[in-house]
Amino acid sequence: MTTPRADEQDHGTPGRGALTQSAFLRAVRGEKPSHTPVWFMRQAGRALPEYLAVREGIGMLESCMDPDLVTEITLQPVRRYGVDAAIFFSDIVLPLKAVGVDLDIKPGVGPVVAQPVRTLADVEAIPDLTPEHVPFVTAAVRSLIAELAGIGEHGTPLIGFAGAPFTVASYLVEGGPSKDHARTKALMYGAPDVWDALMAKIADISAAFLEVQVAAGASAVQLFDSWAGALTPQDYERFVMPHSARVLARVGELGVPRIHFGVNSGFLLPLMGEAGADVVGVDWRTPLDWAIGQVGGRVVQGNLDPTLVFAPTEVLLERAAQVIEAGRAAPGHVFNLGHGVIPSTDPDQLARLTEFVQAYPLD
Repeated sequence: MTTPRADEQDHGTPGRGALTQSAFLRAVRGEKPSHTPVWFMRQAGRALPEYLAVREGIGMLESCMDPDLVTEITLQPVRRYGVDAAIFFSDIVLPLKAVGVDLDIKPGVGPVVAQPVRTLADVEAIPDLTPEHVPFVTAAVRSLIAELAGIGEHGTPLIGFAGAPFTVASYLVEGGPSKDHARTKALMYGAPDVWDALMAKIADISAAFLEVQVAAGASAVQLFDSWAGALTPQDYERFVMPHSARVLARVGELGVPRIHFGVNSGFLLPLMGEAGADVVGVDWRTPLDWAIGQVGGRVVQGNLDPTLVFAPTEVLLERAAQVIEAGRAAPGHVFNLGHGVIPSTDPDQLARLTEFVQAYPLD
């Protein structure tokens, strides 16, 4: 069975054709939108009191496997801010949990893996992901598409989400979060056969996870590489880029725009674009005007420093205007933070920022 391209699907949802004219989808295609589109990484999360209310007493992975809860959490920032895209509420390690890897997300720590990957046998013991592993994802996306179709002039697109192979591999190898990624790099340098097998396995899992979201109606995807900045360009190109490219190539066959974002990844931007991105996300540490020259004529996303929401409003908006002006040099620009929303952010500041960006004149 051939999965239809995203622009050929309607899922029984009214207004599907109109969605392609949304500001977000026009911008990521390099077309002129009605206004600079804006959404925020981690816009659905701990900065919102309504999020804290619905998550009370419910674990992170449990939340991600409840279609009704995922739908509600994903919609919360769309309702509150009127952003131009929703991002599917999930977690980087959820696909691993879904295929049976023994892991949990511990509050204040992050993902913790019971049996870290060390050998080829460890890699081979990880099952491939199929749609049957994640029926809750299909249900949540379909519910979201129906809701989002009625929000905004053209509807609001949903961005699918997955962790990039290097970041997911780091959690599997380290057994949890790491500041230096020493075990990860030791495996990468010392056992390249095991490393490549692990990365290929994760690439296929991430690609399948994104394919499920697109098949259910997601209009774009983002591949998120939290720890890419720990690598030199040489090591990224040899050990990581082919596997991220594998994910992006598979999703590209479905005809949806692909966003590729890495934290602290300024020197990796040319390679992250070459890996198959249509849109390259830019970390806040990297000047946007410089980044535009590095990404090979691609659309860019970003890149306001997330801490600026704690500055006086006039300073926040002044710096936002600088980002918008810099973005004019790219074929397209999606306004975002240069990383995720900080949990202690005042939601009212993000509302002011959203309104400002959407009202900022394009000409």
